[in-house]
Amino acid sequence: MEQSIAETGIDPNDLLIFARVAELGSFSRAAERLGLPKSTVSRRLAALEQRMGERLLLRTTRRQTLTELGLQLLEHARQVVAEVAAVSALREQRQAAPSGRLRVSMPSDFANLLLVDSLAAFMALHPAISLDLDLSPRRVDLLGEGFDVAIRMGDLPDDALLVASKLAVFTHSLYASPSYLAEHGDPQTPDDLARHKAVRLMRGNGEAANWTLLHGAERWEAVPVGRLSANSPEMLMRLARAGAGIAALPDGFVQSAVREGALRRVLPDWQLPSSTAWAVYPGRKLMPPKTRALVDMLQMALSGCSR
Repeated sequence: MEQSIAETGIDPNDLLIFARVAELGSFSRAAERLGLPKSTVSRRLAALEQRMGERLLLRTTRRQTLTELGLQLLEHARQVVAEVAAVSALREQRQAAPSGRLRVSMPSDFANLLLVDSLAAFMALHPAISLDLDLSPRRVDLLGEGFDVAIRMGDLPDDALLVASKLAVFTHSLYASPSYLAEHGDPQTPDDLARHKAVRLMRGNGEAANWTLLHGAERWEAVPVGRLSANSPEMLMRLARAGAGIAALPDGFVQSAVREGALRRVLPDWQLPSSTAWAVYPGRKLMPPKTRALVDMLQMALSGCSR
């Protein structure tokens, strides 16, 4: 089992001092860089050598060279220096106020149905941020086009250059307006849907998406019957509210419409497969404060949409 530095009794600060002395080749220059008296640097290095049980540096009046042990220890000391620098950068990054231009791509349905109030509050909270929203349905190239964040649904391809944070898991169900159901009746089984009008989600290839309904171990799947299709869940919801037919919709999108009585769930014992919403952004060691602030806001705003 490997030992931690603390368990060896070695002070990490002594490793930092040793790294500076080795890299600068001088006690005086290392002391100046560290802001310590030269005597302190010399004393701390002597204590490190005593702890290691061997000399780390061979010093003459003209030069100093590292011993074999010194060369080996230097690699570990450099790791300590790098970790300290990373922690310092993290502290500065967390303390920095979010600022700058923030370019975000998200589906218009998300923006219009779920995030208007949260985005307005975000801008009021962060006056130094300039927010550009791209609500087009295209899949943007985050790195090539200079986007900071994109909201994406479903399974994501592996990409070593990007990082994804889960925002919400959306369940999906069938909905229709009370007026439509009063005229056409409530379907009692999935097979009854063949006698109803569907407002269908159109895929990228122009074909209507299948409806896959799940009830425990039971599974029913078919292409919904209908003459009206759209590639926007928001439009499907509005059409269903207007009595155009039955639509498959994310439950999180229709909460307010259900509370208002404008939509009612159809076949409540059956559900469509769920989908996951992700915030995707370039993979950097440290996330910029503006990006972190936005991702935190999205997770909070969408937390009530997961079921």
